[in-house]
Amino acid sequence: MILFYILVLIIAFYLLAKISDNYFVVSLDQIANRLKLSSEASGATLMAVGSSAPELFIAIIALAKPGDHEMIGMGTIIGSALFNILVIVGASALVKKAVLTWHSVMRDTIFYAFSILLLLYAFKDGIIEFNEAFIFVILYIIYIISVINWKKIAPYKDIDVVEDIGKGWQERTQKKWYNIFKPFDKLLELVYKPIKNYLLVFLFSIILIAGLSWVLVESAIVISVFLGIPSAIIALTVLAMGTSVPDLISSWIVAKQARGGMAISNSIGSNIFDILFGLGAPWFIILLFSNEKIAVSTENLYSSVILLFATVIVIIFMLIAKRWKLGYRAGYFLIFLYILYLAWAISQIYI
Repeated sequence: MILFYILVLIIAFYLLAKISDNYFVVSLDQIANRLKLSSEASGATLMAVGSSAPELFIAIIALAKPGDHEMIGMGTIIGSALFNILVIVGASALVKKAVLTWHSVMRDTIFYAFSILLLLYAFKDGIIEFNEAFIFVILYIIYIISVINWKKIAPYKDIDVVEDIGKGWQERTQKKWYNIFKPFDKLLELVYKPIKNYLLVFLFSIILIAGLSWVLVESAIVISVFLGIPSAIIALTVLAMGTSVPDLISSWIVAKQARGGMAISNSIGSNIFDILFGLGAPWFIILLFSNEKIAVSTENLYSSVILLFATVIVIIFMLIAKRWKLGYRAGYFLIFLYILYLAWAISQIYI
């Protein structure tokens, strides 16, 4: 029985990656072009939604599901943020030395640090109130506005956008996994083939991502109960890594194209979206239509948030010391930190 749910988990991860990269992000790119959004604005809004949609829907479904399963959504977002900042940034630095534009990195790092501090404040008493959720959403709106107007405040050269990242991922993964997942690839092609309008592709992708996120939440609950592992630990590790794999592969491809700075900036930007909007928006919507407060169990989560803030401090000092460059030594160090974190998270099961 448990093997069945593990298999379902793997298939859901694969389908999420395919739908997000090959259909959802492509439709978002077309919407951004139609709206004539700048690369900065589309990256901070539509592209952030594209890369973080699974985490967002897992948070919404876990929060709405009866039975106090909100820790699955929060754990997935916090674990994904740790994976992004340590593994994705580290892997990008391993591929090729990343030279960063400090203007945008400092902006994103400052907002990211404030996001984590706000999360620590919200978790302090284990109660989420309407004004706290409102601050999360407002801070994300302020972030978007700052991104759109940042060049006016601190002019800098824009980083070119790399197209067809999803296509590159598809070409590389098909060689090894095509035979295993061929039926699912054919199914997706069959489902999407009649849909010609990019808006319909966008809406249909949203529905599929939401459905697959529900499958992930249900599978995680069953696996955690069967193995006697806290659901937060499953979310912090398995779900977080699974939902971040598309980001990792895309960042790896971009880094190979000597655009490591873009990969690192996108990782930080996605984390800002995950924390401020991925958590803040579901809280805000539920509290807007309810007079009750949301009680959250911060067990196994509070320490991870503190570690998340510590990683920001470490990366800032590394960037300043290396004059806004990250090489392979920094990459190995960051990945090693994530391995230590995983060892600590797993040890919490037995302590």
